[in-house]
Amino acid sequence: MRKPELVCPAGSLPALKAAVDHGADTVYMGLKDATNARNFAGLNFDQATAREGIRYAQSRGRQVLMAINTYAQAGEETRWHKAVDMAAELGVDAVILADPGLLDYATRVHPALRRHLSVQGSATNYEAINLYHELFGISRAVLPRVLTLPQVEHVIAHTKVEIEVFGFGSLCVMVEGRCLLSSYATGESPNTAGVCSPAKAVRWVETPKGTEARLSGILIDQYAADEPAGYPTLCKGRFQVNAETYYALEEPTSLNVLSALPDLLRIGVAAIKVEGRQRSPAYVAEVTRTLRAAIDAAIADPVRFAPKPAWDTALGKVSEGQHVTLGAYLRPWK
Repeated sequence: MRKPELVCPAGSLPALKAAVDHGADTVYMGLKDATNARNFAGLNFDQATAREGIRYAQSRGRQVLMAINTYAQAGEETRWHKAVDMAAELGVDAVILADPGLLDYATRVHPALRRHLSVQGSATNYEAINLYHELFGISRAVLPRVLTLPQVEHVIAHTKVEIEVFGFGSLCVMVEGRCLLSSYATGESPNTAGVCSPAKAVRWVETPKGTEARLSGILIDQYAADEPAGYPTLCKGRFQVNAETYYALEEPTSLNVLSALPDLLRIGVAAIKVEGRQRSPAYVAEVTRTLRAAIDAAIADPVRFAPKPAWDTALGKVSEGQHVTLGAYLRPWK
């Protein structure tokens, strides 16, 4: 039974160090521009901090991946090409790409640079993954969070490409970052501007009835005085439908695969990924520490493995809405 890599988010240098110090095998980062699908203000890396972070991780025997996972815009391809060039010059262990044009560029210009297919590529079957391997030599693919465990197993059984799956963090109800709702509300696609619900479009408005969360003026949610308020994204807002107000598209909840770890190990996933480059170093430390302990315990005794209550408590505290789910992994659709 192979031991999967624990791949953890680094939205800043302190977050990167927290991931490394608490047991991540691999960290993934992005640059401070639109080449990065987590292009939040105040986060991510310039060349100097990227170099320092890569040195910190690799000197401790850990790997670093560079996410260049948005789609290059017509006439601006050079910006994305330069990001791939920088990743190669900095000596990252792999780049995470979605755009076939960028994959082609990396294959031709930096053939020795390991290439991973981003979840943004939305490859949900082994035929697509094998095609990316044939054309661009990808060595790993990150699966979208829409497959059941049997479907993940089916993919793994029919490809030589390593398969990485999400193990903890936010869920995306849309096609992995290509959110038409967000594009409609803000005028900026997450796959071009690099962020869902950009901060410049978010407003909090205090009213006699409570706090309103708005995105480009659109009311997304309303919170009572004593109710925790989440970051406003359209898919996780509450809306009035047929005179009833509820989470019409997706509830604020986090994916948590602790209970499914033995199955993920059995089917041979190469890596388990934590979502959250927009989250704090404290979040990264807590999730990394907990998943490190859980994966090690599952490897040591997969038959008798059971999540410890302390692990569930720790992850529950940093989950969206303090609720967790196994998401599509155990849903019955095909």
